Amino acid sequence: MPRIAIILGSKSDMEIADQILKVLDEFGEVHDLRMISAHRNPDELDRYVRESDALVFIAVAGLSAALPGAIAARTDRPVIGVPVAKKLGGLDALLSIVQMPPGVPVACVGIDNGTNAAHLAMRMLRMHDNT
Repeated sequence: MPRIAIILGSKSDMEIADQILKVLDEFGEVHDLRMISAHRNPDELDRYVRESDALVFIAVAGLSAALPGAIAARTDRPVIGVPVAKKLGGLDALLSIVQMPPGVPVACVGIDNGTNAAHLAMRMLRMHDNT
């Protein structure tokens, strides 16, 4: 059972996903990787989040970066957003991720920093393992 779900907004985000996968593989952590756009495939995203057994979601998204918030709106499990530098140096994506409404929290790491997203997810899992 994958404990971490990694969701990319598009295949152009694969470079960031590779950073995440490298860290998770070093820890031997089971994960699932999907490419699901919050805008183009909302029903598929809804179904995947609802049916996933993952304990933590990592969402990689650029531009409007709606993906992390869309996931957080569908689950009470932790969501980590990774803003991607596509336009405006990634500042647009960063601001989109951190400006979630009350009750829809999303953790956010630095622009293009998939490595820190993976490390944060591992820390969250360690807390879960210690309970």
